[in-house]
Amino acid sequence: MLVPDTYAANCPTRLVLDRIADKWAVLVLALLAQGPLRFNALRRRIEGVSQKMLSQTLKGLERDGLVRRTAFPTVPVTVEYAITPLGATLAERVELLRDWAEQHIAAVQAAQARYDQAA
Repeated sequence: MLVPDTYAANCPTRLVLDRIADKWAVLVLALLAQGPLRFNALRRRIEGVSQKMLSQTLKGLERDGLVRRTAFPTVPVTVEYAITPLGATLAERVELLRDWAEQHIAAVQAAQARYDQAA
């Protein structure tokens, strides 16, 4: 059995890093960590995400075992998304990144302004 090494080009952990480095995946996981939501509720909460992008993100997270999709036999069919236990372990860490971004955005923007002014 191979030992995971994210620095190796062929390491499958890179696929997971691609998923969690995606801003839409981060936002979906953070919201679902608060409780199950339907597709349109997610779309309303995550401003700027297209229907297509949200659908692709949810499918990818479901494939990775991070999100569970449940369809209810109503007319029309009601679909709800919930975080899985595995997804919850990741959401804890993702929430730290989201918090960091909110707390340090002013410093990042100031650094960007200094850099752009010097260039």
